[in-house]
Amino acid sequence: MTEMTATPETIAVWRQYLELCKPKVVLLIVFTAIVGMLLSTPGMVPLHTLFFASVGIGLAAASGAAVNHWVDQKIDAEMERTQGRPLVTGGLSSQSALLFALSLTVISMAILVTTTNMLTAILTFICVIGYAVVYTMFLKRSTPHNIVWGGAAGAAPPILGWTAITGEVNTEALLLFLIIFIWTPPHFWALAIRRRDEYAKVDVPMLPVTHGIPFTKMQVLLYTFMLLAVTLIPFVIDMSGLVYLAGAVSLGIGFIYHAFKLYRSEGDDHAMKTFAYSIFYLTALFGFLLADHYLRIAIRTFV
Repeated sequence: MTEMTATPETIAVWRQYLELCKPKVVLLIVFTAIVGMLLSTPGMVPLHTLFFASVGIGLAAASGAAVNHWVDQKIDAEMERTQGRPLVTGGLSSQSALLFALSLTVISMAILVTTTNMLTAILTFICVIGYAVVYTMFLKRSTPHNIVWGGAAGAAPPILGWTAITGEVNTEALLLFLIIFIWTPPHFWALAIRRRDEYAKVDVPMLPVTHGIPFTKMQVLLYTFMLLAVTLIPFVIDMSGLVYLAGAVSLGIGFIYHAFKLYRSEGDDHAMKTFAYSIFYLTALFGFLLADHYLRIAIRTFV
């Protein structure tokens, strides 16, 4: 018998497919979905549901990302940030990428239907269509508000995680959705400010292109104030306690600081630092939600 070994060519191909999935984005999506699962119940989350729901949601997110690569391959070839993507460099063919994306969609739906529940599968499928079709094919090219409305699909993972465990959508799940929905515009507009000329070159009407950089900076700042207000609601409705409140306030002030510094800066000088902080912000905020959740459970259990 001959031993099967992975050749450099095989490894290279799989790396191309992995890049299609936008793994860093998918990891953040899965993380927020898992937080939704863990926050949905005061008890232990069934491990098999936690695992399979995470895999199903992650594969669905990866399928949407792959469709995004397939749809945007022409404009990706003209933008400096995306010129190294697999379909632009020829590492993968257009047909292979589309087949891969559709296969991931089918597999993710099969996993969610058979191991989780139908509601989670339906909502996840709607999110895939929302991102891959509604946002990527239509909103992105037609309105400067593209990222606002298109951000709904990216804000849904906590709801998907919540329904995976409870089989229903309630106010607290919707609040988690709202936090990410408000977070998305300042997060993405900071990047768009840096990449304004590239978006203008390919006729994508991002806000800095249609309304200018100063106006976009003002919107980023206004959204960070709105985000701070929204993140206080979990404490107000007794969804979370003082640990979360301290984290939300300190992180929110930090985001406002970066947004204000961006607003006062010349051109795009502080854009990427604001963008990087926004990613840290969301990860840390949901981390505080989890820490507060389990601390309150421990206090109720032992006091």
